[in-house]
Amino acid sequence: MSRTVLVTGAAGLIGRAVVDLLRRNDVRVTALDRTGDVAGADRVVVGDATDPVAVRAALSGADGVVHLAAIPAPVLGTAVDVYAGNSRATFVVLDAAAEAGVRRAVIASSYSILGLAWGPDTLRPAYVPVDEASPLQVADPYALSKQADEATAAMMHRRYGMTVTALRFPYVGDVADRLPKRAAELAADPAVGRAELWSYLDVRDAAAACWAGLTAAPPGSHPLFVAAPDTLAPYPTRALLDAYLPDVPRRAEFPGRTVPIDVSAARRVLGWRARHPWPLESRDLEAP
Repeated sequence: MSRTVLVTGAAGLIGRAVVDLLRRNDVRVTALDRTGDVAGADRVVVGDATDPVAVRAALSGADGVVHLAAIPAPVLGTAVDVYAGNSRATFVVLDAAAEAGVRRAVIASSYSILGLAWGPDTLRPAYVPVDEASPLQVADPYALSKQADEATAAMMHRRYGMTVTALRFPYVGDVADRLPKRAAELAADPAVGRAELWSYLDVRDAAAACWAGLTAAPPGSHPLFVAAPDTLAPYPTRALLDAYLPDVPRRAEFPGRTVPIDVSAARRVLGWRARHPWPLESRDLEAP
C-alpha cells in the first residue's frame, strides 16, 4: 500500500474527500493545487499540474498518485484550454510519476468520455446500460481530453508497467449542496438528465473508488465506470427510458430506479461499490 500519495486538484470537491480518506487511513498526503487552500494535507505545493517543475517537486517522496486536477467541463474555458490543459496535465503527472518510480496511480476520467453529456442533442448511447465497451462519440473538447487521458494511462502501463485506474465519474455531489439541488432539478424536469442517464455519485463513494484504485487494482490500465446503483431522479428507470430514449436498445431489465450504467467491472476489478445512495421516494412519471 502507498505510504505517501500525491493528490492533484486537492482543493476540489473530490480532492478534499480523497485527502480526508487518505489521512484517515494513515497515509501521508502531498497536495498539488493552484490555490494552496488544502486542509489536512501533510505538505502543500502551490502550482499547476501542467507544470513539470511543480509536479516533480510535489512527487518528492510519493509512491502513489491520485490525479484529479482538470478543467471539468468544456464551458469552463476555451476549447484549447480544456483539451490541451487537461491532456497535458495528465501526461505530465503520469510521466513524471513513472520517472520517479511510482507504480500505482488513479486518474479522474468521466462519464462524459462517451460524448453524450456535452455533445449534440441528437447523440444517443448505442445501448443501455452503457459499459466500458460502449462506443465513444466524442464531439467536445472535454470528452476528447478524457479520451486522451485514458490513452495516456494505457501508454504508461505499457511503457513503465505503471498500474493506472481511470475512473469514469458521473455527476459527483455532496449531501450539503450539489446532490439535493441536482435531485430537485431532475424531479422538476427529468429531460435535463437524459444525456447523463440521470446518474450520480456521492463524493464519499468517489473518494472510496480512488482508494480502491490505489490499494486493490491488479496490474494493468483500467478504465472503469463508477456510479450510484440508482438514478437521482424519483421516477422508474423504464419510464424514463420509454419517454426520453425510446429507440435505444436495452440489454438488461431496469427494475425500480436502477441506473442505466453497468458498474460491474468496478466491482470485479476493485471490489468497489457505492455505499451512500441518495434517499428518494419513487413516484410515477407524468407524460413529458
